[in-house]
Amino acid sequence: MTAYLLRRLWQMIPTLIGVVLLVFFLFKYFGGDPAEILAGQNASAETVKAIQDQLGLNRPVWEQLWIFAKQIVTLDWGRSWATNESVAGLFLSRLPATLTVMVPILVLEVLLAIPFALAVAYLRGSLTDRAVMIITTVALSISFLVYVIGGQYLFAFRLGWFPVQGWTDSVWTNLVKYAPLPVLLAVFVSLSPQTRLYRSYFLDEIGNDYVRTARAKGLTEKRILLTHVMRNAMIPILTGIGGALPGIFVGSFLIEVFFSIPGVGREVLLAVNRSDYPVIQAVTIYLAVITMVVNLLTDVLYTVADPRVVLK
Repeated sequence: MTAYLLRRLWQMIPTLIGVVLLVFFLFKYFGGDPAEILAGQNASAETVKAIQDQLGLNRPVWEQLWIFAKQIVTLDWGRSWATNESVAGLFLSRLPATLTVMVPILVLEVLLAIPFALAVAYLRGSLTDRAVMIITTVALSISFLVYVIGGQYLFAFRLGWFPVQGWTDSVWTNLVKYAPLPVLLAVFVSLSPQTRLYRSYFLDEIGNDYVRTARAKGLTEKRILLTHVMRNAMIPILTGIGGALPGIFVGSFLIEVFFSIPGVGREVLLAVNRSDYPVIQAVTIYLAVITMVVNLLTDVLYTVADPRVVLK
């Protein structure tokens, strides 16, 4: 296990270097001139040059790359070009709002989708199974934006159960007052694809020989599903959960924008609209690192879900 972890951590280094080079050269040669964007369309050449000197855009490419690499290592991304706020401080101040919404969404997705999918797999081929598949297919065909608008109209304007927008510095107030509606809508939307996906995992396991052997030994269908099928299906389920984990730290753009949640997702969207390169670059690199770390943790969790898995 230790040798595997060390080897995986060592393999992350060239991957991260590739991401850094890709991000740097994409923004350097394909993102437009930030000085011209910040100066405006009617700015003079002197104004543009002054901004380029201030941002260090006139320095040699290798020197700019070296500065970019030092920013990554020291976690000091300088200041936002649009707001002059520290990029690191910007993320630290926005991350709690994002986690307040995204963590409950992920937890509820997993806790609800797995038993729902297991129940549908248990009733496979029945009228209930077909009805659930039809409902989930229809739900998948509707845009998330429709759910947001409809949910705000029904639960906020008509019923008055939740406020449409708002946020405070109190985590508890946000959890019980402002976060329930976006969490409810996001979980409702995500249950359809997750239920269909997890159901397919369970059905794949049900068709294996060990299930027929368990039936021949007299085990009940419920025990087979809960004891054997579910445990073996946890490998692909963990893979799906691991793929969704990095999104917790970035947030949902639609949710944070439509519910005015001051999270990382809304800040990234604003940075894209303002061509705020330091913020966009920092998010890209951080997300790459988080994704690699989560993938490593997911591999380790495979051994917990199935002791037969050996990491080499």
